[in-house]
Amino acid sequence: MNDDFLPLKTPEPVERIYYDDAEAAVARLMELYEISSGFLTEHFIACLSGEKPQARYRAFYPEVRLTTTSHTKADSRLSFGHVTLPGSYSASITRPELFATYLREQLGLLMENQHAPVAVGYSEIPMPVHFAISTRTDLNVPQEGVLKFSLRDVFDVPDLNTVNDDIVNGVAQSHADGAGHLAPFTAQRVDYSLARLAHYTATDPTHFQNFVLFTNYQFYVDEFEAVARQMLGDPASGYTAFVAPGNQVIDRSDGEIVPLTKMPQMPSYHLKRDGNQGVTLVNIGVGPSNAKTATDHIAVLRPHAWLMVGHCAGLRNSQSLGDFVLAHAYLREDHVLDDDLPVWVPIPALAEVQVALQDAVAEVTKLDGYELKRIMRTGTVATIDNRNWELRDQSGPIHRLSLSRAIGLDMESATIAANGFRFRVPYGTLLCVSDKPLHGELKLPGMATDFYRTQVANHLLIGVRAMEKLRDMPLERIHSRKLRSFSETAFL
Repeated sequence: MNDDFLPLKTPEPVERIYYDDAEAAVARLMELYEISSGFLTEHFIACLSGEKPQARYRAFYPEVRLTTTSHTKADSRLSFGHVTLPGSYSASITRPELFATYLREQLGLLMENQHAPVAVGYSEIPMPVHFAISTRTDLNVPQEGVLKFSLRDVFDVPDLNTVNDDIVNGVAQSHADGAGHLAPFTAQRVDYSLARLAHYTATDPTHFQNFVLFTNYQFYVDEFEAVARQMLGDPASGYTAFVAPGNQVIDRSDGEIVPLTKMPQMPSYHLKRDGNQGVTLVNIGVGPSNAKTATDHIAVLRPHAWLMVGHCAGLRNSQSLGDFVLAHAYLREDHVLDDDLPVWVPIPALAEVQVALQDAVAEVTKLDGYELKRIMRTGTVATIDNRNWELRDQSGPIHRLSLSRAIGLDMESATIAANGFRFRVPYGTLLCVSDKPLHGELKLPGMATDFYRTQVANHLLIGVRAMEKLRDMPLERIHSRKLRSFSETAFL
């Protein structure tokens, strides 16, 4: 079948409508999205039923657009919510019901700071059928060759020209019509990541919270569930539900969760709170590749912060198993981000995150000031891509580690921090020393002391408390200008 012989069918065209009210603009985005996705879903189901395609079906993502001619300077304290120069700016939008709160916030700030309405209509970016049916769990797109016609002849499929990180990487050209970019991701890039998240984590993206913890050890998952059950037993905590892989939801401390027979690659758990203000924990396992994959996709949800809480090798003889390492710098030898963010780009520590983590450690351990140094060191964390680096000639690695003043080494932290920097998501790292390979204490069974076990149990709670402290900060304090480049999108 050749699409040259098929007439093109699209939903009825609509006029762009201007809005000076964010609520109304988001409602219109939802309406247009439902028209497009419904149109594609209807014709896709008809094709699956054996009906011979009578046309090529195409629908478009909705779009929000701002045009301003003013050089008026916006509130300089904000790192987002405004454009830097007069002109037209646009963004294709997907799943507006999922991003409703985010969109209302961003559009409201834009209207207020630019003193201009936004236009809502359709973009020129086709919506792939795979993404149009993504919320229909009863539907799947068959592989090529299963149907009696080529899917590409009848529907649009994902296009790598719009599924990329060019905007956040600072290399994107203007839109074809000359408009600048209003948001850090295109609609197709967001849809791609939403689909990947459901696959990798076995939970729907709707469950993800604004504050995300990453770990590399199953023990933290067990502790997170214990903390979640304790919170659900306390009505004053503000937490409303706990979600485990398989979208299993409990809202009581004694609710039952059944472990999946086959766990996903990066199982995720969500301690929910109204407005997605709770905490998500993702067990990314070991290695920078998983760390990059997880953060690549979670970034489209625009979380307010993500932290690494896991195990590391202590590199100083003065450290003990169970001591904490608070990263204030990173030595990057993970290599997975070299093409996106060269190693010469510094990854700064973020004061707000550092203070929240240190205060949480003090609160949970009941130590403060100079006494806190007994169990926590602040310094450089090295991240490498070779788990068995100790087995090679140590002269090179040890010299580099010493020059960097590193105090801890793992395989994920710098990747998570660097991707946070790249995606403008506030980041931080608090690790727990599980071995000291340079000093004869290798990670072997039976080495854990009671102190170590207690500290690891405390570690997860510290991560949750740090996130709660960040949640209580004004949004503009967390999302500071330290993560923004010379030319930025108006949307956070």
